[in-house]
Amino acid sequence: MSFQQGLSGLNAASKQLEVIGNNVANANTVGFKQSRAEFADVFANSLTGGGGTQIGIGTNLSTVAQQFTQGNVTSTNNSLDIAINGGGFFRMTNNGAVTYSRNGQFKMDKDGFIVDAASKRLTGYAADAAGTLQKGAPVDLKINTSDLQPQATAKIVGLVNLDSRKAVPTTTPFDPTDPTTYNDSTAVTVFDSLGNSHTLQTYFVKDPSPNVWKVYTTADGISTTTLPTATATMTFPASGTGLNPTSVPASPTTVTFAPKNPPIPPATVPTVATGAANVSLTIDYSGSTQFGSNFSINSLSQDGYTSGRLAGFNTGADGTIVGRYSNGQSRALGQVVLASFANPNGLQSLGGNAWSESSTSGAPLVGVPSSGTLGVLQSSAVEDSNTDLTAELVNMITAQRYYQANAQTIKTQDQVLQTLVNLR
Repeated sequence: MSFQQGLSGLNAASKQLEVIGNNVANANTVGFKQSRAEFADVFANSLTGGGGTQIGIGTNLSTVAQQFTQGNVTSTNNSLDIAINGGGFFRMTNNGAVTYSRNGQFKMDKDGFIVDAASKRLTGYAADAAGTLQKGAPVDLKINTSDLQPQATAKIVGLVNLDSRKAVPTTTPFDPTDPTTYNDSTAVTVFDSLGNSHTLQTYFVKDPSPNVWKVYTTADGISTTTLPTATATMTFPASGTGLNPTSVPASPTTVTFAPKNPPIPPATVPTVATGAANVSLTIDYSGSTQFGSNFSINSLSQDGYTSGRLAGFNTGADGTIVGRYSNGQSRALGQVVLASFANPNGLQSLGGNAWSESSTSGAPLVGVPSSGTLGVLQSSAVEDSNTDLTAELVNMITAQRYYQANAQTIKTQDQVLQTLVNLR
C-alpha cells in the first residue's frame, strides 16, 4: 500500500462532491443540466507491458459529463417564456457570437427583440407584413408591435334557407324601408380599405314564378345593384362614413330554385369605394336551400377587418409566434428555430445557461421545432433543472463515505510506516 492510491481517492471524492454541490446549487436554475463525475483507474506505465500482478496506483477524474435529460415543464404567467420538450437548444446571438441554451426565460427589449437575462437575442425566421415566414438564414427575432392594417372585404359567404311556404309580397315595387315589399332580410358588416365599417343588407323577395326569388342589397340603407349577377359602383365620400345615393343604381335580378334545391351560383355585390381605393365585394350563396321551414341564416361571414392593435402573442408547438390583435385577427410574427448536435456532451459550457459549439460537439443542425430530432415548444412555460435532489443527497452521503474510506487507507499506511521506523 502507498499513499498515492489514498490521495488520488481523496481527490476523486473531493471532485465528486464538487460536482454534487454544483448540481444542488443549480436545482432551481431554469434549463440547467446536472453533471456526473466519471472516473478511471490509473496504472503505472511499463515498457514491457502490464503483468498479471500489476497493481493500480489509484484513480483520476476522467470527465464531468452533463446529463441532457428532460427537466420538468412548469407553467408561468409570461407569454414570452418558452420551454423545450424534447431535444434541441435555443439559438442565441450576442453581437454576432452564437451560443445555445435551454433556458427559455425571455423578455422583449426596448427595440422589440426577444432576449434573455444576459441580453442575448433569440433567433429564428422573420415574418413579413402579411405574416409569411421568411425561411432563410436565422435572424434575430423582433416583435413588430405596429398596428395591423385594415383589409377591405373582398368576399362574403352566406348559407340561408328560404321558406318555400311564404306568400309573394302584395306590395310592389321593392322598398327597403317597407317590410311589406320583401319576405326576409339579413345584414353583415363589411369594411372598406380604410377600415371603416358599413352595413350590407340583403333582402329576399319571393317571385310569382315558381321557385324564383328576387334578391336585393343595400349598403348603409342605400339601395345598390341587386344580387347575384349585376355589378355596380358605390361611391363613399372621403370620410368613408356614408354613401352617395346618386351613384348607386338599383336593378333587380333573380335567383331560381329547381325542385331539388340545387346550390345557388356565386353572386356579386357592388363595388364599394373609399376616398383611397375601390374594393370589389363578391357574395356567394352557393349551397343555400328552399325548404318548407322557417327562414334561417345558417352561416354568414366576410373576410374584411378594420385596423387592430397588438393585444398579445404566444408561441406554438412548432415555434411560430402568433400575434393576436384587437380586431380579432391573428398573424405570424416569426418562428423560433432550434439547434441539435451529434454530441451534446462535446459542447463547451460558458456559464449563464449557455453553451458554445466545439470540435467535439459537431456542427449545429438548425431546424424548426417538432422536425427531426428536435422537440416541441410550450409557451408560457419553462423547463426546470433536471437535478434530482433526492438522488444527489444520497450521492453526497456516498461520496462522503468514499472520502472517509480513502482517508483511512492513508492513516493505515502512516501507521505501517511508523511501525517500520520503530523497528530496532
